[in-house]
Amino acid sequence: MSILVDKDTRLIVQGITGREGGFHAGQMLAYGTNVVAGVTPRKGGQTALDGAVPVYDTCSQAVEVTGANASVIFVPAFAAPDAIMEAVDAGIRTVFAITEHIPALDMIPVVAEVEARGARLIGPNCPGATTPAEAKVGIIPGSIHRPGRVGLVSRSGTLTYEVVQAMTDRSIGQSTCVGIGGDPVNGSDFIDMLELFAADPDTDAVVLIGEIGGGAEEAAAAWKAEHMPDTPMVAFIAGRTAPPGRRMGHAGAIISGSGGTAEGKIAALEAAGIRVAESPTHIPQMLVEAGVQPD
Repeated sequence: MSILVDKDTRLIVQGITGREGGFHAGQMLAYGTNVVAGVTPRKGGQTALDGAVPVYDTCSQAVEVTGANASVIFVPAFAAPDAIMEAVDAGIRTVFAITEHIPALDMIPVVAEVEARGARLIGPNCPGATTPAEAKVGIIPGSIHRPGRVGLVSRSGTLTYEVVQAMTDRSIGQSTCVGIGGDPVNGSDFIDMLELFAADPDTDAVVLIGEIGGGAEEAAAAWKAEHMPDTPMVAFIAGRTAPPGRRMGHAGAIISGSGGTAEGKIAALEAAGIRVAESPTHIPQMLVEAGVQPD
C-alpha cells in the first residue's frame, strides 16, 4: 500500500507540450507511471512523447476518455490557479501543482475551493510524490528510491532528494515520499500527510523535513504526539542560521517576530518524541537508532 500515488494512478499532465512538462512526463512514463493523457489548450488531437500519450484540449475531455484520477501541473504561474480548478472541475481528486511563483493571493481562494470540493491539492511549488517501484508524479528523480516502509514528507524538494538518497544508501526503503512545497499558501500540510501515513499499514516510520517560517512543524508535532505516539519519527529543520526577517529560499521560509524559528520548531518536535537530526545525512542512522531495520 502507499499514499497519494501507486500503480493504479491514472495521470494526466497539464502542460505536457511545454519544455518542462514534456521532459518530466517522459521521466514519469519511463519510471512506470501510468500517464494516460496530456492537456494543452488548442493542441487537442496531437500526441506527446513520441506518440505514446494523447493530448486533449481540456481536462474534462481527458478524464472522460481515459478515466484519469490524478493530475500534475506544469503550466506558467499566471495560468496555474485556473489549471488547478479545471482539473478539480473535471472530477480529478488528487492534483499536484509543480508550478512555482504563484502569488499567494491567487492561491487563497483556490485552496479553499479545492477543499470545499473534496479534492486534494499538493503544492504549489512542490516536487511531487513517489511510491517506489509503483509510480512517481512530479520532478523527484526516480533512481534515488528504494521500496520500503518509511514515509517521508518534506517542505523542501532538494532536501527530499538528499535524504532519500541517504536512506537508500543505507538500505532503508521508502513507502511514499512526498514534497508539500514551501509556499506560504499551499494545498496540503504536514498533518494532511501524517494522517495518510498513519492509516497506511505499510508505513512503519516517518521522516519529516521542515524549515523555518510558519507554524506547520509545531502543529505536526502536536498532532503526532496525540495520534501517532508510538510511530518512530525523525525530523530535520533547515534554516537554523537564517537571520530574522530574511527569506531563505522558499517564500514561506521567513522568521517573523518570535515565531517560525528553528529553535522553536526543534523544541516542539523533541517534546513530541520526535528525534531531530543536526544534518540530513544523520537521518538514516537516527532511524536505525529509533528501531527501523534496513532492508
